[in-house]
Amino acid sequence: MTVAGVATVMRVSKMTVYRLVRSGDLPAIRVGRSFRIPEQAVHEYLRETYCHVEQLGTTRPR
Repeated sequence: MTVAGVATVMRVSKMTVYRLVRSGDLPAIRVGRSFRIPEQAVHEYLRETYCHVEQLGTTRPR
């Protein structure tokens, strides 16, 4: 997938995708001057970072 495609799927900016690639959180292959990210890696990243609202707690600070 292209950086733009990943950004669309993840609903983030392209810069956020570039940051994830540079930090190593999202594996990518460099093709010329652009990056390609395996689709499976995107789904895996989303699965690993997904959290339920219940996990975060339901109480609000007052």
